[in-house]
Amino acid sequence: MTSSKLRGRSRRAGPQVSVRVVLAVLGGVTGIAWLVLPGMTTRTDAPVAITGPVAASPAVAPAKDGASTADLVLPLVAAGAAGALAGYGYLRRVRRARTRTTPGGSTPSPPRTEPGVPDDRARTALVAADDRVRAARDELGFPRELFGAEAVAPFADALREAERELAAAFRMRQRHDDGVPEDPVARRQALAGIVGRCAEAERRLDAAADGFRRLRGLEQGVGEALAVAEARFRELTGRTPAAEAVLGELRERYAATASATVTGYVEQAKDRLVFATVRLNQARQADDAGHPEEAARHLRTAEGAVAQAAVLVGAVERTAAELREADGLLPAALTGAEAELAPLRDTADTEALAHVLRADAVLSRVRQELTSGRPYDPVGILRRVVGAISAPEPPRAGVLAAAGRLTARSATAAAADFVATHRGVVGATSRTRLTEAHRLLADGDTAGADALALEARALAEQDVRVRGNPYTPAPPVPDASRPAPTAGTAGAVLGGILPADDPENAHPAGFTGRPGASRTPPA
Repeated sequence: MTSSKLRGRSRRAGPQVSVRVVLAVLGGVTGIAWLVLPGMTTRTDAPVAITGPVAASPAVAPAKDGASTADLVLPLVAAGAAGALAGYGYLRRVRRARTRTTPGGSTPSPPRTEPGVPDDRARTALVAADDRVRAARDELGFPRELFGAEAVAPFADALREAERELAAAFRMRQRHDDGVPEDPVARRQALAGIVGRCAEAERRLDAAADGFRRLRGLEQGVGEALAVAEARFRELTGRTPAAEAVLGELRERYAATASATVTGYVEQAKDRLVFATVRLNQARQADDAGHPEEAARHLRTAEGAVAQAAVLVGAVERTAAELREADGLLPAALTGAEAELAPLRDTADTEALAHVLRADAVLSRVRQELTSGRPYDPVGILRRVVGAISAPEPPRAGVLAAAGRLTARSATAAAADFVATHRGVVGATSRTRLTEAHRLLADGDTAGADALALEARALAEQDVRVRGNPYTPAPPVPDASRPAPTAGTAGAVLGGILPADDPENAHPAGFTGRPGASRTPPA
């Protein structure tokens, strides 16, 4: 009994054999016809007498036995052609058999090579657009303070539109990283869509650039804008020592992990302020010397440094507030956890009982830490309590839900601060996870937001470790015409305020872009 595979092969072989037979027979018949035809057309009756003398042509050879050489060549050509066709059919069948990969014997068509966007290009577009949106957000705060919210409303609208386009691009990137869609052609199209969304985000800022430039009027003088930047600089200079004292208190009161997310932030804030000091002085000197464009460039750079110093100082202050809130919430969270477990203790459900045992083990260790007298991490402990009780469904109300919102909010803010102040080297993956964490937090998925925010921070820190600071100051040269690098330039480059290739002559991207810069953002 033959298998279906052999039967299918026999059925396929039948028509091909028939074709070869037909071709061979056709060639043979044609050859025979050419051989017989001369004999059939030879006349056997008596020749007709020629009455006039005819001169024999020396160029024509006399016929022998009624057949010429051409009569023999044509049949051979026809037979050879038929044989060649039959051979071609046989070779084609053999080639199909060797390349057959499916039970049906059909050769799969090669994959289509659709034009697409390289993955690196999509990542680079995300980073570039995100950098520009962040710089524009920082830049908008200074004219708002000077001219008021109503004057900057059109530009705030343009920024929100750019943020929406960028958020859509990051959402597409997250889905792409999750393997959606699966089809290779659709995935390439998704990458093209990401690049298009990023371009649209930047186009929204480009459309508002001329109006924003006219509103600021920095080319006519930086006097009032410079005063606003200097006032904010002085305010941050006063907050920085206080933040340093707060950070010291956190280290004494809590475990090291409690303040780990803001370790080094005070030093970085001071570094940004030193850079801002130099650039603010350069802006005033250029303005006094009648060089408004140079003054505007220095001012915008100083504003970027001041904005990042505010992020760093604010992160320390926010972390202290979150730790105090979490510390006060811990007793209620433990009580709420016991209340959540109580109905499950008498159940016969094996899975529920296993969940109770795991949660009891976590809560027992938490109580030991709280009563040991040693420093602990309130936010970290809350995260463990919520995680132990929330499986399989996180609570939507009550003290545990509030604890979940606190931990997710804390993790998301910490990741956002780190990316903002290290964006010169942070790549697209960390930014994608951070954007998704913000989206989940807004949708109420605190567990998902918390997990993605922690991942975003870890990826950003990894980028910093791997890439380091992209700025390497050139060795000093005995050239008085060449200015020395500004103090704090390395921090400004790490923060993405300035490009590494030309930090002395560029300005932050913002609404008006970065003319003449050739920086390639990290992918």
